[in-house]
Amino acid sequence: MPQAGCMPAEFDPLDALWMTWPHNAADYSPKAACIPWVYAEMLRVLAGRERVRLIVQGPEQEHKVRALLASVDVDVATSLDDAAGTPWLEFFHLPTDRAWARDYLPTFARQEDGSLAAVHFRFTGWALYPNHLRDIQVPPALAQARGWPLIPAIWNGQHVALEGGGIDSNGRGVLLTTEECYLDPAVQVRNPGFTRQDYEGLFRQYLGIEKTIWLGHGIAGDDTHGHVDDLCRFVSPDTVVLAQESNPADVNYRPLAENMERLQGETLPGGAPLRVVPLPMPDPLVYKGRRLPASYANFAILNRTILVPTFNSPKDRTALGILAELFPDRQVAGVHAGDLILGYGAIHCLSHEEPSRSL
Repeated sequence: MPQAGCMPAEFDPLDALWMTWPHNAADYSPKAACIPWVYAEMLRVLAGRERVRLIVQGPEQEHKVRALLASVDVDVATSLDDAAGTPWLEFFHLPTDRAWARDYLPTFARQEDGSLAAVHFRFTGWALYPNHLRDIQVPPALAQARGWPLIPAIWNGQHVALEGGGIDSNGRGVLLTTEECYLDPAVQVRNPGFTRQDYEGLFRQYLGIEKTIWLGHGIAGDDTHGHVDDLCRFVSPDTVVLAQESNPADVNYRPLAENMERLQGETLPGGAPLRVVPLPMPDPLVYKGRRLPASYANFAILNRTILVPTFNSPKDRTALGILAELFPDRQVAGVHAGDLILGYGAIHCLSHEEPSRSL
């Protein structure tokens, strides 16, 4: 059985952030026309500061993206501040079904020699949507283009289904996930029959995880069955932020309080305590009677920048302030995600880090 190495943390050095330009209007109806402008705003913040690798459907879409970015004064040819002087934005032509790159790109692990391997989990469209057959071709295509060793995650003789938004690592052998996503019998549709021990063995083998911390349920409205990136994230090797709801009448209040109870007294390998920083939930957002999974925890960590979803809530400022204190050496930028969330995801869901190739 192959050994991939250790999964880096998002706050560790990155080579680039991957994104897929949105093109499936059904994901964001009735706000589909607004979504490219949200992406343009994110890219405006990152321009010249971070390296971004952008997946587009082909030359025609690349031309449209370039024109849109030019219209908001984003220079795609600006070089990064590095010795090579490479442009900060690179385009890759690949057909996809959706823009949620977090879940269908591979998960990276650093091998013993320091090189990167891409761990290839099976993607099933969150066990909800049949139109994911283009998305599943992305990992092998990018592995070939980028020279990543691609390691299929096989356990008990099967290719394991798992999404990037369902796990979060501190880069030092500890991983966060939820029972709702992978163990709840009501939604155990990814890997039927898999046990807690199966997942922990899988994480140990392919991601170098010494300890898996299991939270309970995710937030209301999350159609991924409780992805952890909507509720709890590592911000340093010994610190997590954990979404908390202050209104006892809110549907999220009890599940999020129970997650806090689980983390209280939790320790890291070696016995050091895990520090837990509460992160507020935004005011509820509802569309056609359905609660949307709005959460400040769905932020993306880059080398110099933290992109944080905001929701025109009075709590936006509080959340941005908490993250600014936790990342004093990075620019914390809020991006309005009230339209994005109609697709049941936000900034972390639509992006995926490629760790630095050198330690």
